Amino acid sequence: MATIKSIGILTSGGDAPGMNAAIRAVTRAARYNGWGVKGIMRGYKGLITGESEEFHSNSVSNIIQRGGTILKTARCKEFMSAEGRKRAFETMQSEGIDALVVIGGDGTITGAKVFAEEFDIPIVAIPGTIDNDLSGTDTTIGYDTALNTIVEAVDKLRDTATSHERLFFVEVMGRHAGYLALNGAIAAGAEAAIIPECATGDDQLKTLIDNGFRKSKNSAIVLVAEDPATGGAMGLAERVKNEYPQYDARVTILGHIQRGGSPTAADRILASRLGVAAVEALKEGQRNVMVGIKNGELVYTPFCQALSKTKSVKQSNVELVKILSI
Repeated sequence: MATIKSIGILTSGGDAPGMNAAIRAVTRAARYNGWGVKGIMRGYKGLITGESEEFHSNSVSNIIQRGGTILKTARCKEFMSAEGRKRAFETMQSEGIDALVVIGGDGTITGAKVFAEEFDIPIVAIPGTIDNDLSGTDTTIGYDTALNTIVEAVDKLRDTATSHERLFFVEVMGRHAGYLALNGAIAAGAEAAIIPECATGDDQLKTLIDNGFRKSKNSAIVLVAEDPATGGAMGLAERVKNEYPQYDARVTILGHIQRGGSPTAADRILASRLGVAAVEALKEGQRNVMVGIKNGELVYTPFCQALSKTKSVKQSNVELVKILSI
C-alpha cells in the first residue's frame, strides 16, 4: 500500500448537524499524524472541478458548535458517470491527494464505493445523516440534534392541539426509516408514530382512531415519517376529513428545520470520535469502510455491508408508543 501523505475531506448529500465537528476532528487528527489535508468544497462536484483548499488546525477553529458544513455540500450528477469519476481521480492525482474521508449518508457512501473500486483509492466514510438509517453504527451524526428539534417543535404544537381539541399530524424526515418519527413520538409523548416499517401491517390510522383518540382523548399528536408508504401527513389528514369527519385534523410539516441548528453535545462527541477514527483507520491500512460506534465501541463496516443491510427500528419501541398512548 502506498504511503499516505495527504488526505482530502468532503461532505456530500444532505447536511447534518455535527458535520463540522467531524471535519474538525479529521483535520486535526491528520495534522497530528503529519499528513496534509485538503478541504474539498461542494462534495464530489468539488472533487471533479478541483475546488479545494489546504486545511490547517486553525482552519477548523470555532466550528464545532456550528450547524451545516463549512465545506458546503451538493449532489453531483456528473460523478455518477464514469467520465466524471475519471476526472475526479485525475484531480486527486494533480492535487496530491492519496486518500479520502467522505462524510454523508447512503448516497455518499455509494459514490465512494464505486469510486474506490474503479481506481483503487483508500476511502473511509463517516456516517452523517439525520435519518439514522445506516447499518454499521448505532447512531449517525446529526440524528440526535434532529430528534431534539422535533421534540421541541412537538412540545409547542401540543399547546395548540390541546387548546383546540385537534388531531395534529406532524411530518418528520427520515425517508425510508422511521427512527425520527418513532423515537420522536416516545420523547414527546405523542399518541402514535406512523412509520414505513409498519406500513404493511394494520391500518395505522384506523388503529389510532379506534384504540386511542376516539376512546379517551380529545386531542392527539401523531408523528408521521415522510416516506410514501405512510401516506404522508397530508394524505392522512385527507383520510380523516373523508372517513372521520367528526375530528378536526391539522398538519405540520417540519421540513428542513430538522437539518439545521447547533449540534447537541452527543452529536459533537460522536462526530469527534468518528473523525479521529477515520484517520486511524487509514493509518491501519483500512479502505472502503465506514467507521461507526456499536455498543460504545468503534467498528469498521465494509461499504457493501453498510449499504446492503437494513437497519430496523426496535419493535419494542413500537410497542412502547402503544402502551404509553392510552
